[in-house]
Amino acid sequence: MAEITKLIHKYLRHEKKFPHVWCPGCGNGIVLGALIRAIDRTGFSKDEIVLVSGIGCAGRLTVYVDFNTLHTTHGRALTFATGVKLANPKLQVIVVMGDGDATAIGGNHFIHAARRNLNLTAIIVNNNVYGMTGGQYSPTTPYGARAATAVYGHIEQAFSIAELAVTAGAAWVGRGTVYHASLLDQLIEQAILKRGFAVVEAISHCHTQFGRRNRLGGPVEMMRWQKEVAVRVEKAKTMTPEELKDRITIGVLVDRELPVYTHELRKLREASQAALGAK
Repeated sequence: MAEITKLIHKYLRHEKKFPHVWCPGCGNGIVLGALIRAIDRTGFSKDEIVLVSGIGCAGRLTVYVDFNTLHTTHGRALTFATGVKLANPKLQVIVVMGDGDATAIGGNHFIHAARRNLNLTAIIVNNNVYGMTGGQYSPTTPYGARAATAVYGHIEQAFSIAELAVTAGAAWVGRGTVYHASLLDQLIEQAILKRGFAVVEAISHCHTQFGRRNRLGGPVEMMRWQKEVAVRVEKAKTMTPEELKDRITIGVLVDRELPVYTHELRKLREASQAALGAK
C-alpha cells in the first residue's frame, strides 16, 4: 500500500484534477495504474515523458498525470505525437487513444505511423464502443452487438486492432486486458522500451454504454468474461482455429527489429548536407 501511495503522489495531479470523470468500475483507471507502474520501472523521469491523447474516455487520461501532456483533437493524437518526436527525438512519447479515436477517424494515421516505424508507444484502450459520446458503434464493435447507432444489432465486422498493427508494420505489438492488470503493465513497459512503433491493445469494458445495451452485466461480470476468453500467446499456438474462435489472444504478438524513422531521417539529413557541402 505504501508503494501505491508513493506512485500516486509521484505521478498523478491529485490535488487539482480529481475526482475523475470515469464511471465507477471503468477499466480506464486500471490502464492508468498500469501505465504509471510501467513508467516507474523504466526509470525515465517525468520530464522525459510526453503523454499525448485524443478525444474520448481514454483521452481524459492525460489530464490526471504529472508529465508533459498534450490533449489533442479527435483522431489526431498520433499526428501531434509525430511532430513532438520529430522535434525532439530524445523524448519518450506515449500516445493513449480509444478504439474509435485510433481506428475510425484516426485510422489512416494509425496505419501510417506503424508503417513509418516511428519511435512511439501507442496504447489503445478497446472497449468496443464510443463510450463518452453516447454509445455509438465503433470499428471494434462485434457483429450483432447493439449500440446507440445499431439498435437492432451491428451489421459490420470488427477490426482486430493488434493484428492490424502487425500487418501495417509495427515493430512491437502486444495485447492485454484490464483483468490481467499485472500483464498489462508488463506489456506497456516493454512497449516503452522498444525502439520503434510499439502498440499495446488494452481490452477494457464499458458497462455503462456497451454492457448495459448488450445485457452483459456490470464491471465485475464484464471483467470475468475477459478472464474466461483470454488465452496466452504461447497456449494459443497449440490450439486449433476452432478452439480459438471467440477467444482473445494476449501477450506479445510480434517483436521485430526494423529501421526506426527518426534514425533514417537523421541519416538522410546528414547525407544531403554532405552532398551539398561537396558541391
